[in-house]
Amino acid sequence: MVSPIRIGNIRNPNEKMRLVVTVFVGIVLGFFLGVSFPTLYLTKMNLPSSLFPSIDLSYIEDKYSGFSTQALLNAWSSLKGNTDNSARYVSNEEAKIWVPTNPRGAESLPPGIIASESDFYLRRLWGLPSEDLIIKPKYLVTFTVGYAQKNNVDAAVKKFSKNFTILLFHYDGRTSEWDEFEWSKRAIHVSIQKQTKWWYAKRFLHPDIVAPYDYIFVWDEDLGVEHFNAEEYIKLVRKYGLEISQPGLEPNNGLTWQMTKRRGDSEVHMLTEEKPGWCNDPHLPPCAAFVEIMAPVFSRDAWRCVWHMIQPAHKKIGVVDAQWIVHQGVPSLGNQGQAERGRAPWEGVRERCRREWTMFQARMTRAEKSYFEAMGVDPPNSTAH
Repeated sequence: MVSPIRIGNIRNPNEKMRLVVTVFVGIVLGFFLGVSFPTLYLTKMNLPSSLFPSIDLSYIEDKYSGFSTQALLNAWSSLKGNTDNSARYVSNEEAKIWVPTNPRGAESLPPGIIASESDFYLRRLWGLPSEDLIIKPKYLVTFTVGYAQKNNVDAAVKKFSKNFTILLFHYDGRTSEWDEFEWSKRAIHVSIQKQTKWWYAKRFLHPDIVAPYDYIFVWDEDLGVEHFNAEEYIKLVRKYGLEISQPGLEPNNGLTWQMTKRRGDSEVHMLTEEKPGWCNDPHLPPCAAFVEIMAPVFSRDAWRCVWHMIQPAHKKIGVVDAQWIVHQGVPSLGNQGQAERGRAPWEGVRERCRREWTMFQARMTRAEKSYFEAMGVDPPNSTAH
């Protein structure tokens, strides 16, 4: 008699089918138990920390797409937090914020909250802050003014487009009268009586306040601007890489230095020849590195330097010939002085200017000498170094 055919220990087809079904159900049940196990119970397990890093989390995620590695990491973080409280303990002293690279006085603030720069942009009192500014002016022009020169200032301001923020420093205390000009309503007005523009500049044009502006014009009120266009001026300054500049001065109007006189054969010049004996070094004022104080223009970086009273390199200081102005020499601020000992008010103002200039030169000399002595080197004799 022929023995029945055997497959393993299965004696008939029915037993084979039951085994297949049982194995399949076991696989499905095991899969769902395996997927649920880490989510439900892992955080309550007290596993040694050395064990967990050896588990290949990417393998688990690939094999069971319904279970993310992040969930497992979150569970592990919770596990470590529950089992190792001493590792998370932070003393009160350690919890204090101290960031020495923050601006002085703000070291205890988190860096993300620091806003070290500002601007002169006018904003509304309503609506969304993000919608306040239709345009953001790229340049700043300041005038130190008295109301007696209103028409001259009006003509000058109209040479500057809406790309410029207009800032007026009022030395005579009269501000509301300027509202007769439409542009005055969008200008910034600072009124403190009987001060010079450099007094205002030091106190109201801090580099962090004017940081949004590419160029800063610090101008007098008595400039004739018939031959001047601000946008064209900016183009030339950019073209020649000037950090400090001024428009050329009309050579046939009043006294001026050779360096600042307009030349008819160039767009920009940075060197000149003065009277014999006036220039001991061709790289020093008044033959180079020189602009006058009535209409200087500074780049953002140069103003940060100048505000701290440091002289920039001579190579990036020049006079723009293609855009020129006329210095009318109206002594309006000088008339704000006080008559003393039979002298006119302007004489006392001029004497004070000369005295302060001498004081500044002495201060600069002392500062340079102290610096180079501290460095143990001899001070250079020329900005050409």
